[in-house]
Amino acid sequence: MKEFPRVAWLSEENVEHIPFSHTRYPEKEMIKRSQEFYELLNKRRSVRFISNEQIPMEVIDNVIKSAGTAPSGAHTEPWTFVIVKDLDVKHKIREIIEEEEEINYLKRMGRQWVTDLKKLRTNWIKEYLDTAPVLILIFKQVHGFAANGKRKVHYYNEISVSIACGILLAALQVCYPLHLAPKREVVLEGQTVALFTNFS
Repeated sequence: MKEFPRVAWLSEENVEHIPFSHTRYPEKEMIKRSQEFYELLNKRRSVRFISNEQIPMEVIDNVIKSAGTAPSGAHTEPWTFVIVKDLDVKHKIREIIEEEEEINYLKRMGRQWVTDLKKLRTNWIKEYLDTAPVLILIFKQVHGFAANGKRKVHYYNEISVSIACGILLAALQVCYPLHLAPKREVVLEGQTVALFTNFS
């Protein structure tokens, strides 16, 4: 299991300013690039047929770094990405998710939600969590810590993490066209986790 290092909080005056670098494309080029990007992302599908094909870890690292460029409230970057490849850990995650999902189907979400999902033929059994070679867990940080050790508020943390997840999906589709399962949020050791799995 790989966790990306958390950057220590620095005081505002010690943070190096990174100048904005802008490339202006001709109008025809802008239209061409935007159309190509749309066509690529429009091929993404949410499917439930999993591949165990291995993915280069450099690709996973790069797409997570791309997700980390997302804007965030007060630039707090309230996310932690964790890569899971260990078979036992993946299976434990599957057990936790299936337990939560069974409650969703039988109690929490209500009859209408279950009815709406019937056409998708889904249930709380998630075999693909064992099959997928890589799971990416996204942890939402509701607060952080300043350089002096005091708790620091993470503004708009849920919205910020959602934007990062969107960029993650786009980055995956750009570099390694995958079909990704819908996000599932579960509680793992007291933290909310947004989980995506890779599909072929």
